[in-house]
Amino acid sequence: MIPFSVTQVGSWPRSRELLRALRDRQQGRLDRAGFDRVADDEVRRCVAAQLEAGVDIVVDGEQRRDNFYSFVTDKLDGTRLMSLAEMLDTVEDKSGFEEMLDTLDVPASAIRNPTCIGRLARREPLAVDELKFVQQLTDKPVKITLPGPYLLTRSMWVGAFTKGAYADKTEMGEDVVRILREELLELAAAGAAFVQFDEPVLTEIVMSEECDRRTFM
Repeated sequence: MIPFSVTQVGSWPRSRELLRALRDRQQGRLDRAGFDRVADDEVRRCVAAQLEAGVDIVVDGEQRRDNFYSFVTDKLDGTRLMSLAEMLDTVEDKSGFEEMLDTLDVPASAIRNPTCIGRLARREPLAVDELKFVQQLTDKPVKITLPGPYLLTRSMWVGAFTKGAYADKTEMGEDVVRILREELLELAAAGAAFVQFDEPVLTEIVMSEECDRRTFM
C-alpha cells in the first residue's frame, strides 16, 4: 500500500507550438481537428513525463485549455468569452475594476473571462473527453480538474449581460451547480479516479474583508 499518493495540482507548462495552435484555434485559423492533433501530442508528452517520474495519479496537464476556467465557454451554451477590456464599461464597480487591472499589471485585452449571456447548459461534456484520452495512455488512476461553482458563479456573472437570463447570482449559481453535478456523474461513470474542483477565490472569504469584490483568476 502506498502511504502517500503522488499527483500534482493539474496544469502543466504548455509549449510554444501548443500556445500558437490555441491562438490559431481561437482566431479561426485552425479547426478543432487540427488543434486536437497538436494537443494530443502535448498530452502524451505530459503523461509520459509523469509516468517516468513515478506519479501515482495522472493528469493531462490541462493542455487543451486556454486557462483553468475560461475553457468552459467552448462547452456551455449561454456563455461568451470576453476580454476585460470589453467589460470595462459594464462592470458594477468601475473604479475597483480599474484598480484590479492596475494590480494585475497586464493588458486588459490579455485576460478573457467566460461571461454568462443566456441560460446555461452543457453543450458537450467539460472534461469527459480529456479523461478518456488519458485513460488510453496509462492504467494508473486519472485525476480531472474543474473550476468550482463559486469561482464560476462569481466570474461569469456580469450584470449588464447576465440579468437578461437570470434574476440574480443565486439563480445562475443553481444552474452552475447542476452543470457541475452532471459532469461529475459522467466523469465517475467513465472511470475518473478523482475529480478536483478548484476554488482559489475562496481564500478571499477567509483572508479579506472585500469578499464581494470581483476577482478574475
